[in-house]
Amino acid sequence: QVQLVESGGGLVQAVGSLKLSCAASGRTFSSYAMGWFRQAPGKVREFVSAISAGGRTTTYADSVKGRFTISRDNTLNMVYLQMNSLKHEDTAVYRCAAGTMLGGAYSSWGQGTQVTVSS
Repeated sequence: QVQLVESGGGLVQAVGSLKLSCAASGRTFSSYAMGWFRQAPGKVREFVSAISAGGRTTTYADSVKGRFTISRDNTLNMVYLQMNSLKHEDTAVYRCAAGTMLGGAYSSWGQGTQVTVSS
């Protein structure tokens, strides 16, 4: 089990940038694949990005490719989502999640951080 806490959300103008952070507790963080998800009002939760336990493999939703970058620092038990060229449609609550492997189920979820992109 891992406890996850997101931070870094806020209000940003379109085409601006924002970096989200997810802090994990425990000493087994490096064994988890990590993912970012988002959910906007009236929409289902959608996958944004994921990174393997060792950080060598990353995946992105088509909607964010070329704009978002996921990374992690296993020494600090942190995972990040650098968001550039933000669009209004990126507005959502962003959550980080921990799972056993890429493409698998996620067992731990953060509480979420709000990202609002103004036009």
